[in-house]
Order: sequence, then structure tokens, then C-alpha cells
Amino acid sequence: MQQVIIITGASSGFGKATAELLAQKGHIVYGLCRREMEHPSIHYRQCDVRNRAQIATVVAEIVKKQGRVDVLVNNAGMGIGGALELATEEEIDLQMGTNFMGCVNMCQAVLPYMRKARKGKIINLSSIGGVMGLPYQGFYSASKFAIEGFTEALSAEVRGFGIKVSMVEPGDFATGFTGSRKNSQATLDDPDYGPIFRRSLSIIEKEENGGLQPEVLARRITKMVEQKNPPLRKVVANLEQKLSVVIKRVLTGNQMVGILRGYYKS
Repeated sequence: MQQVIIITGASSGFGKATAELLAQKGHIVYGLCRREMEHPSIHYRQCDVRNRAQIATVVAEIVKKQGRVDVLVNNAGMGIGGALELATEEEIDLQMGTNFMGCVNMCQAVLPYMRKARKGKIINLSSIGGVMGLPYQGFYSASKFAIEGFTEALSAEVRGFGIKVSMVEPGDFATGFTGSRKNSQATLDDPDYGPIFRRSLSIIEKEENGGLQPEVLARRITKMVEQKNPPLRKVVANLEQKLSVVIKRVLTGNQMVGILRGYYKS
């Protein structure tokens, strides 16, 4: 059955791969991104997920044209690397505003239409970093932890209206995310944090560049879009990272922190 789908952050990486696959399968796909884009089978709209007025205008336009929104995929996100202690207010606002509040803003914009229709699906992009706090990616992890809690609560609140809410927890993937990460200059310049951050960052980038291809995640999201009852959460990662999620559930907090420190050489 053809569905009307909105995907945020659709200009590259997970968003673009997912939008293209869903369009290939015959769905009506609207891709939201901050820059102007054109595609033969994707309806691109320029929109910043931090701008609530802009979101409301775009969503209203889609509903006016299509009559409904069946699925929202909250994919828009970015990363800032650095020490938590040295993060600036602007860096924190950008990280949390894009990853977490962007998700909230989009959900609040589409939910009235879904609730009126008594059906719909929302799929939020979390991360392995939303399951465990990653050193030198602390506010990225915080934004994804926030999405985890938000998604669980939202699922409980709207299921009675026929709306299914899920989240996907990707591990390392080879996308443009690595190259577009913003790194804290204050951390790089700091005599204590700087050398450790550089060492950790080299490990992070190596893992990401050698990670899975975005098409793997696109196939998983497409399956969830087309499932009648998608799971609340789905880890999409290599075997080692899947095991790390399981291990975290059984280890003490100190043990897990020790493993993360050793892995990232922090």
C-alpha cells in the first residue's frame, strides 16, 4: 500500500538512502533538508528541523496536497566531538537542538494529523550512543539518550490512537557523518584533554569509515515502515556492537565505563 512519508535529513547518508529506497518501492516520499535538492522520485522541501514555524508550513503543505502523513522518519542529526567540560553553550544548543529538539518539533507537527486519522508511524533515529555514553561524544550521546526516553514515552501515549512509534539504534556506518563532525577547538587545544581526544577521535573515525553501508539501515527502516507492528527498538550494527548492547545490560556501571575507556583509549 502506497504511503505518504516524511524523512528529515534526507540530503545524504541514511536519509537519502532510505528516501530513495522507499521511493523505489512506490511510496510518496518527502525529503526535508536545509539546502535545496532535486530528485526525480523524491519531493524535496527545504526545512530546518530547529525552526518550528518552517516545519509547520511544510507539513501543512504536504497534508494539503496528499491529504495525510502516514509515516515520519526522524533522521536529521549531527555530531560534535570534544570534552563535556569544555563544550560551549552554542555547541550544546546546536547538538541538542538538532538531534533531540528537531525530533520533538517534527513529532509535534505531524501528530495532530495522525491522531485525527487514528493511524500513523513514527520512526526515530537513535544510536548505539543512545544506549551507552561514548567518551568525547558526550552531548551526542545525551541527545540520543533523550530520544530513547522520549520515544518510549511517546509510544505509550499515542498507541491508543493507532500510532506506532519506534526507534532504530545504528552502530558505526560509513556515511558523511564522520566528515561533517564538528570538533571542539577548546578540547583540541587543551593540554590535558587534547592528546586523549585526538587518540579517541582516530579510533572513532576508523570504526565509522570501516562501518556498514547506509543501504543496510535503509532496508531495515523500509521494513519497519511496511510492518504492521514494528518493534519499539531495533539495533542495526555489526555483531560486536550488537553484543556490546547486550553486555551493558548485565555489567555494572563501573565495568562498562572501564570497557569504554579501554576501547576508546580515554
